[in-house]
This record gives sequence, structure tokens and C-alpha cells, in this order.
Amino acid sequence: MTQQERDQLWPALPFADWKDTCVTLHMWTQIVGKVRLALTPWLNHSWHVTLYVTARGLTTSPIAHHANIFEIDFDFIEHLLIIRSSTSVERTIVLRAMAVADFYNELMSTLAELGFEAKISGAPNEVEDATPFSQDTKHASYDRDAANRFWRVLLQSDRVFKKFRAPFVGKCSPVHFFWGSFDLAVTRFSGRTAPMHPGGVPHLPNAVAREAYSHEVSSAGFWPGNEGSPEACFYSYAYPAPDGFAEMQIKPPAAFWHTAMREWMLPYEAVRTADRPDEALLEFLESTYAAAADLAKWDRAALERTGTPLAFPQAHP
Repeated sequence: MTQQERDQLWPALPFADWKDTCVTLHMWTQIVGKVRLALTPWLNHSWHVTLYVTARGLTTSPIAHHANIFEIDFDFIEHLLIIRSSTSVERTIVLRAMAVADFYNELMSTLAELGFEAKISGAPNEVEDATPFSQDTKHASYDRDAANRFWRVLLQSDRVFKKFRAPFVGKCSPVHFFWGSFDLAVTRFSGRTAPMHPGGVPHLPNAVAREAYSHEVSSAGFWPGNEGSPEACFYSYAYPAPDGFAEMQIKPPAAFWHTAMREWMLPYEAVRTADRPDEALLEFLESTYAAAADLAKWDRAALERTGTPLAFPQAHP
């Protein structure tokens, strides 16, 4: 892979260069995600609220509104928010530098015009500043190039995460984007219940956090960073974290234990500049999972597929 090819697939994403757009886009995804939350039946561990990576951006996936279906897509190539319905109706909102309050009002009024009213919680979750969306005129940045680079990082991360997820036959989440924490994640489960989570996530009901962590997990993902920790990173954690997890030998060498967050982290820059980015990321995902599962004595033989997957015959014309 040439340097140019690698930079296209795994573009640079220094937080300082796009921090204002990052915060604004975080709030926009929360608004869109809350529409899905308001209209979708509850699924374990809040899996019903997430967004998914697409070939052009992020999507809610289909949302039912009575007998009609609609979906909301972020397109980070044409820089549009697109609302499509099963009745062939389509509306677009141009993604541009505008306040969170303006985005909120434009989206909610457009949904109402289409007959897809959704009563959502009007303030963000999992952030210290919980200014209601309708009052947030502070966050109003949109750098098209930065948004596109962020999506391209998600696109490649999603691809590698799915490869990592494939051989696990136990309970496992989809690879999905959590708009609350603004990260792409995939979570494996041991099958055993976990101690009650302490809660304490900013502006998130403790009951939601406790249901999300009702069972033992090994979870990994990508996070673009924030003001408090301004570096894009891949992460991996276990809940509950088994004794000795922080002292394990994790690969590649750039990985480090973040004491405050109690997670293993691998700087995104270390992956994107590696000779083989896919292999570097997979090495991190596999070594952190193995450390968590072995220390916690998961039944790995029952949870992991070994050997060649089943081969299905090709359909004949």
C-alpha cells in the first residue's frame, strides 16, 4: 500500500483541527439518534438507539412510524441529511455551518411535515454540557473535509471490527455507532451476569447504564477524542475488569493503559501510519479480548469458532 493509498483509506484526524465540528456533529447525531430512540421498541443494552456506518455516512436504519417506514441518513460525501420513506417521499437538509438549535428545528419541522412526528428528549446525554438542543447556538461549525475524514475512519474501522467480530459465536453486538458517547463499538459477552454497574455517566439515567452492563463484556471501539482527551484512539475495556487486566502485555507496542478511563488504548495515528493498518488494529483487538477473556475465565472454546466456517453451496440459475 502506497502512502497516498493509506492516507486515503486512513486519513489524518487530529482533534485540534476539527474540534468545533466534532462537537457540533456530536450534537447533530444525538438529535437524529433520539428520533430512532423515540420510535423504536427497546432492545437489550440500548442497541435500538444506535446508528450504522454506510458507504456514504451514517444511518438510523429503517424506523417504523405506524405502518410507514422511514430512515434518516447522514451523507458525508454530498454533505446532506436525507430523510426517505417507504411512500417514496424524500427530503434533504444541507449539512453546513449552522447552530445545533437550527439543525434541531429544521429536522423536527421536516419530520412533522412528513407526518413522522417524534417527541424526543430535548437535551444531550453523556456530555457535561447538557444545553437543550433548541437553545444551543454555541456549537455551529461544520468543516466538510473534516466530517468526510471522520466518516472514512469509521468506514475502515467498521470493516476491520466486522472481521474481528466474525469468529465469535457467543452473544455479540453489531458493529454500531453510539451517538451518546460518539464512538463506534463492538461488544462480546461471556454469557454470565455482571455486578451492578455504579452508574454515574453524565446526564444518563443510572438504570440505562446498569442495563447496558448487566452481563460481562469485552468491548472495543473507535473514539475521535474530546477536549479532555484530545487524541483519536481505538479502545478496549472489560466490565467488570478482571484482576491483572491493566498489567497484561498488549500488542502492538503503541498500546497503553489509560488509568483514568480504565481502558486499553491505541492511538489512531499509530494504526494509520503502520505498514499494515488492518493487522495493527486486529492485533490490538485480539490481544485485549484474549487478555480480558482469559483472566476472567470465559469459556472461550464454547464462544469462539475455530476452523473453516460452513461452506454453503452456490445457488444454481
